[in-house]
Amino acid sequence: MRQIRETAVSEVIESERETRLSADGLIRLLEDDILNSVLKPGDRLDEQSLARRFEVSRTPVREALRHLASSGLIDIRKNQGATVKRLTTAELIEMFQVMAEYEGLSARLSARRMTTAEIAEMRNWNEECRVRADKEDHDGFYAANNMFHEAIFHGSRNEFLQEESRKLRNRLNAYRRHITTQPRRMQKSVIEHGRIADAIVAGDEDTAHSLMRQHVDLLAGTAADVLLALESETTE
Repeated sequence: MRQIRETAVSEVIESERETRLSADGLIRLLEDDILNSVLKPGDRLDEQSLARRFEVSRTPVREALRHLASSGLIDIRKNQGATVKRLTTAELIEMFQVMAEYEGLSARLSARRMTTAEIAEMRNWNEECRVRADKEDHDGFYAANNMFHEAIFHGSRNEFLQEESRKLRNRLNAYRRHITTQPRRMQKSVIEHGRIADAIVAGDEDTAHSLMRQHVDLLAGTAADVLLALESETTE
């Protein structure tokens, strides 16, 4: 089982490397540039310049820009092109608040519906999170963390909830990825995951719901701190 998880995480990371110069790869690179203030609010994203920089045609660049616009990270305006958009602290917190409700509901439903096999998978992914956190492997942790949360959404047996939460997660992905680099955040998440999993296994719907909401609310606070720090850097 350990080898299977190791292989699964490696495949996720390897897949990202293989698509580095595709639209998906460009999305990841541009997300990182925006979060690390390489691309700052108001910066123009010129298709031709990006195509030259990444040595690709303009087609994957256009596709990547459309995705970033749908994620709320950039604005695309007719005759003005694409520019970097910054979420306000209030917008970011509001999104995480909604995400907390989605995640909390998924934990509540999973406490009622998860099978023994699904519980084992959930536990295994949190163990993988622990291993990656101990290694300070941010990419590996991010992949395993996504799989832990995905296991709980799957266990909810609510396809509409899964679909809607996935849309919102896509808008928050760049911020959630950046959060994992904050000191001790990975280790704290592993502990929080363990408590959530315990409540789900015990069939304690209220506790599972409450702990998951708290978990995501804490991420909202960290994300807000990250955003404020980025704002401070751009005004210096």
